[in-house]
Amino acid sequence: MSGIDKVKTGIEIVGEVIRLAGDDPVVKHITEIETLWSDTNCGPAPTKLGAAIAPDFQGTSSVGGVRYDRSSALAPPGSGRNCHLQQIKVHFFSDSLAVVYGNESYTANKKHGSESKVCLAWTDTWLKRHDQWQIVAAQDNDVRCK
Repeated sequence: MSGIDKVKTGIEIVGEVIRLAGDDPVVKHITEIETLWSDTNCGPAPTKLGAAIAPDFQGTSSVGGVRYDRSSALAPPGSGRNCHLQQIKVHFFSDSLAVVYGNESYTANKKHGSESKVCLAWTDTWLKRHDQWQIVAAQDNDVRCK
């Protein structure tokens, strides 16, 4: 089963823009990219992910609220395991703007060989420019694991 098959995709109506998860190639693309990005906590970032993160991307880390840019978003992989994108919800605000809300978890390796489960809730902003959907902003937050 692929990572995409594991994701529960939620679609909502905002204004007059309606997207149906099963039929919409944009929702499928966003889901695929978000899954790839979540998996980078456990392995390398695939080339396809690089094309989806905008050159002017700006993110806010769950660790101390530190800002990071595109190059940091595509930095070498984490050493975690059991990466799991639990849920995403895609909200379209227009034909060129979407906000994606998600939750993910992974097992992180800590100092001295111990491990801990990390759970995140995040918000990514997607913008369609020059016929290409890209992530332009991200906000990550640590949450209690259930």
